[in-house]
Amino acid sequence: MAVNELAITAPRITSFAPQLLVDDLDRAIKFYRDVLGFSFGPTWGGFYAIGERDGFAIHLKCSPKTIEDRAHRRQREHLDIYAGVIGVQALYDECRAKGAIILKPLAPTAWGTSDFYIEDPEGYIIAIGENDNPS
Repeated sequence: MAVNELAITAPRITSFAPQLLVDDLDRAIKFYRDVLGFSFGPTWGGFYAIGERDGFAIHLKCSPKTIEDRAHRRQREHLDIYAGVIGVQALYDECRAKGAIILKPLAPTAWGTSDFYIEDPEGYIIAIGENDNPS
């Protein structure tokens, strides 16, 4: 088999979307739409929605989760999602202006990024950061 044939048949990931379990689908859609700028089509059966922004997707599914797990994750800053962005300061300012719950303000990190953490209405922790020295 030629090298070109291997490259053509090699698997390639074309999307990778988190699925978050939510108690209130409408409230979750409103947050991801109004605060983070995702756009949503109609929901499926009133329990499932997919939002898209900049070629990325988030799936929201109405399903219970434990309060204990959410509290444990928040106390230990266990992240549910990390989003790499360009223009982190502008997005941070937008999130603050829109009333997002800021768990950790925008600040440089020891590993060369500037990050901030927000919490969605369901208790998920989202870290948003930008590489301070892009190559």
